[in-house]
Amino acid sequence: MKTHPSSPEINETQLLEVLASLNQISDAINHIGPGDASNSGVSLQLIVESAIRVVPGSSAVIHTYDQATGTFEAGSRVSAQAEGRALSTDPVFSDDAPRPNGIGMRTIQRRRRTLSYEEHDVDVHPYHAVLGVNAVGCFPLIVAEQAVGILYIYLYEEREFTKLEQLMLDNFVNQAAMAIYHARRLAGVHRDLARKEDELNRLHRAGLIISSRLRLKETLESILQLALEVTNAHYGIFRLLDKSGEFLITSAVGGNPMDGPLIEKMPLNGNSVMAHVARTGQPALISDLSAEPWSHIYYPLDSSLKMLAELTVPLVNSSGRLEGVLNLESPQAGSFSEDDSHMLQSLATYAVTAIQEVRLLDALQEVARLLLIEPCQKVLDHLTATANDLLNTSSSVIWTLSNDELILTASNGDLHNAEKTSLPDEMIGRAISQKKKISSEVKDLQGGTRALIVPLFTGDDERVLGAFSVFSSYSGTGRIAESEWDEKVLTCLAHYAVLAIQNESRQDALRISQEQHWTAETFAAVGDISANLLHNMNNKVGVIPVRIQAIQDKYHQILETDQYLNRSLKEIERSAMEAMQIVQENLSHLRPIRMEKVHIASCILEAIQTIQVSPETHVKVENLDNLPMVTAGGQSLTLVFKNLIENANVAMNGKGSINIRGLVGPKWVEVSIADNGPGIPPELHNQIFELNFTGRAGAHPGKLGFGLWWVKTLMTRLGGSVVVESDGQHGATFVLRLPRVEKS
Repeated sequence: MKTHPSSPEINETQLLEVLASLNQISDAINHIGPGDASNSGVSLQLIVESAIRVVPGSSAVIHTYDQATGTFEAGSRVSAQAEGRALSTDPVFSDDAPRPNGIGMRTIQRRRRTLSYEEHDVDVHPYHAVLGVNAVGCFPLIVAEQAVGILYIYLYEEREFTKLEQLMLDNFVNQAAMAIYHARRLAGVHRDLARKEDELNRLHRAGLIISSRLRLKETLESILQLALEVTNAHYGIFRLLDKSGEFLITSAVGGNPMDGPLIEKMPLNGNSVMAHVARTGQPALISDLSAEPWSHIYYPLDSSLKMLAELTVPLVNSSGRLEGVLNLESPQAGSFSEDDSHMLQSLATYAVTAIQEVRLLDALQEVARLLLIEPCQKVLDHLTATANDLLNTSSSVIWTLSNDELILTASNGDLHNAEKTSLPDEMIGRAISQKKKISSEVKDLQGGTRALIVPLFTGDDERVLGAFSVFSSYSGTGRIAESEWDEKVLTCLAHYAVLAIQNESRQDALRISQEQHWTAETFAAVGDISANLLHNMNNKVGVIPVRIQAIQDKYHQILETDQYLNRSLKEIERSAMEAMQIVQENLSHLRPIRMEKVHIASCILEAIQTIQVSPETHVKVENLDNLPMVTAGGQSLTLVFKNLIENANVAMNGKGSINIRGLVGPKWVEVSIADNGPGIPPELHNQIFELNFTGRAGAHPGKLGFGLWWVKTLMTRLGGSVVVESDGQHGATFVLRLPRVEKS
């Protein structure tokens, strides 16, 4: 190799200039900001200008390099020419772009500098050879093992680079590499921020879509269109799991020119990518559908469409329930990236939210409808089924408080499993006493049960009527804890349970009030008629004793000789007097009842003593002596028991047993009178208390059916109630309820 003479050493002034240039370059690099991130031209220009000052009689060029593509970037050239050196005018050599097999590419590949005078197989670029270049030094720009560019120094003199020049050039190389790397890093950050901002805007749009759509299909179609825009996919589809949990049903389709898939209903256990994702619960990013194992399970959207890339994510709600899948496809292999997958999973979350909200809204609309037309028990049963459906739980229970005791009022699901876990009652009691939700876990041999309990609050005085609880079974460590959504949904359903219970209570109060009003009106009418009738009867019957007395006085002698006539007159007189006494007693019931503290036991015993019960009828009393006093009218209450006991005796034809039993409640005293007669058909339970009911009279001639109406009327006037319980075959039980005397 030919040896070239060295150039003279740099003097002190030149050295100071170079150091000043280094400082200037460093400052320029430090001031590269996001706005300058697309290029580092200022810094690189300072570097090439400083390089030709360090190396007299030279020119310098920098080209940036893209390591990902393995090529030099077009339009990235930065250069500085020595004074008096012109550019090439030869049309054959119009630029000095790095050659594929030139010194620049060799330097990049070797990751170290290349000096043309040290290697015999290296030639100068024709562009610079025309300009009279004798030697070239090529320095790679490398940062963190990454090649970012190259620096060319062209010598027009026949000499080698001095050690000082090489040392200074090494500094410039490091500065240039940092300038390019720093600019690219800032450009990358700027692009990432722009992309994130775009993603956030798109997610914000997805949120707006959910809040502005009422129909689920429209919401899913809008989210799907957004997913197609974000990922540049050609086709997309939402498939939701049906009620049976066996099929994925098409719910929304996007992309052109397809209007719908070839198969609308896809089995969950079938051989398809979407079914695979649904079963595993994991997203699938497939670059090439023709590769294994996807080629065996890919199910085409349509036979006329050839797809090569697919991106599918599961729709799973916060409690772990599978709602369906979101699928995108493209005819170009490798169309989807990890960023696309993350974005699609975010959009899937929005879709799940929309599905949950629509399902909840539909459920609440149905509950609101049932509240208006169905009894409380049916509403509570529906709420427990709804809780299991919305929260994906195995069991749900509504407990109500009665006499400080928890009663299981409604339930749905696998309650046996919940009982098997021996869920402690204190959990429900704690939720009620502390008036807050309780979340707990109970383990057994098979796994465990997750319990979520919320109290049933009233809206006015915050009384607690009971508790609403749901249970989720799991095995091993496969538990998914409840989320805030679960708590909010269960709390919402609990409010509706309270409404149902309160509505029933208010309906009962309204019914009682109406009955009292109707009773008052009926009683007033019957009272007027009865009082007038009894008054007229009293006047007519009252004449009989007077007439008999006159006959006895006038025909005294005849009566002494005719004993039959004498006895007959006395019997007529006695009957008339008794009739007048009955009239007087019945008139007393039409007067206002004087309410007082009454012992129920004494009223029942008095009623039993005044009734002529058949010897073959056995009357048994239980738990009467310990009953607290009630507020009632003693005479009226005795008449009530007398009527009911007489009716029971007649119903059994004088043969059977009558059981009278007392029960104490927090505000009420209950008395049940049960017989083992033929019973009363359920369809007649309300009719028998009507004034014009004649069913009883038809069965027993001489009875007008007036007694049960009178019983209900008196119970209503006493502030109590009476109902009948009977299946129409095995006797009848009349249950009376009266208010207890309030403690002072």
